Amino acid sequence: MTSSAPRPPRRVPAGAAVLREDVTEAIRAAVFEELAAVGFSRMSIEGIARRAGVGKTAVYRRWKSKLHLVLDLVTAFAAQGLPAPATGSLYGDVRALLAVASHALRHPVASQVIPDLLVEAARQPAIADAIKAALLDPQKGVAAAVVRDAVARGELPGGTDPERALELIVGPLYWRLVVVRDGLPKGYLDGLAAAAVAGLKA
Repeated sequence: MTSSAPRPPRRVPAGAAVLREDVTEAIRAAVFEELAAVGFSRMSIEGIARRAGVGKTAVYRRWKSKLHLVLDLVTAFAAQGLPAPATGSLYGDVRALLAVASHALRHPVASQVIPDLLVEAARQPAIADAIKAALLDPQKGVAAAVVRDAVARGELPGGTDPERALELIVGPLYWRLVVVRDGLPKGYLDGLAAAAVAGLKA
C-alpha cells in the first residue's frame, strides 16, 4: 500500500533569478540619465548598468537589448493613457484633453525619450511600429470617442475624421512643448481648444 504523505514543497532552484523591483527601478531611472547624456544611438547597456550601480547581467535578465528596455519605458508611459473626456460639449472635451496632454507631454518620456526614438524610427522600422502601437493607436481611440460624442450631440457632422481631429487638437501642443520646448502662457490652452473646435467645424 503506497503512502499518502504530502509531498514537500518545491524549492526554487539555486541560482534562479529573482528580479528585485528596486533594481528594476534603478535601471529605468538610469536610462533617462543615459539618454539625456548621450542619446539613443550612443546609449549602451554598459553605461546604463554603470549609472544604475548594477552589473550588465542585471539588465539583460530584464531586457534583451537597449531597444527593448527603452520601448518598455515608452509602453509603460503609454499605459497610463489619455482618458476619453466626457464633459458634455465638444469644447469641454477638447479643453480637458489638452489639459491632460499638456501634463503628459512634460513627462521625461515624452520630452526626452520619444523625440530621440522618432529619429531612430526613420532607420529602424521596429521602433516606428512600437511607437505607433504604444502611443498613436490609443490616442486615435480617444479622438474617435470625442468625435463620436460630438456627432451624437450634433456639434460635428457625421464623417468627421478622428485622425484629423487628433492632429488639430494635440499637434500644436506637441510642437510647442516637445519640439520648440516653450512654455504655455496664461490662456493658451483655452485659445488652442477654441481654435481646434473651429477647425473641426470648418
